[in-house]
Amino acid sequence: MRAAVRLASLALLLVAPRLTAQTVVSGQIAVVERQGADRTDLRTAVVYLEPRGHEVTGGSGRPTPRDATIAMTNREFVPHVRVILAGGTVAFPNQDPFSHNVFSNAEAGPFDLGLYRRGTSRVANFPRPGIYPVYCNIHSRMVSFVVAVPSPLVAMVAADGRFTFADVPPGAYLLHAWHERAGARVTREIVVPASGLTGQRVVLDTRTYVPGPHLNKFGLPYAATREDRY
Repeated sequence: MRAAVRLASLALLLVAPRLTAQTVVSGQIAVVERQGADRTDLRTAVVYLEPRGHEVTGGSGRPTPRDATIAMTNREFVPHVRVILAGGTVAFPNQDPFSHNVFSNAEAGPFDLGLYRRGTSRVANFPRPGIYPVYCNIHSRMVSFVVAVPSPLVAMVAADGRFTFADVPPGAYLLHAWHERAGARVTREIVVPASGLTGQRVVLDTRTYVPGPHLNKFGLPYAATREDRY
């Protein structure tokens, strides 16, 4: 009996590392910038995995919320970029002593929360995966981005562009990388083996990025003095 117990204990010790091992996917974002342009802050880049033909329910080291908040304070959206699971919501509390009108004309799911004052919060739904630019119809310089992702596999991106996904189930994925200065997402197909996948290099081209005004929710230029009325 004692011999059997010892054998069973040894078997558990041998299996335990396999049960706790994590499959890691890692890489680095590289940026192509035009000469003289400001250096891109890669900490606001978003890198995520979209499973192909299988589901993923676990996380990757950073919880990805289904419901989140972007505050409006000092005529700014805080944070500038918010990642949520597709189908989730974002609350937009107004912390300024004047009114705001949050809207998005994103093709994935446009919305208009209307005009509301300090101390009030309204909620927008983000039904499908995609990039949702969010603006204020009163203050033309206010902009934020909601990135709705199809799975909880979202990587933290370091200042030098390095990213790591932890605890990724083996299988086929689309790897997506986005930054507001690069415009459209960069997407590639990858296959993650049980041993993990390293050395992924993603190039973002920001050379065509030109900061400039956007249109209001009616598709018209902002009035020059509108920002001072509230």
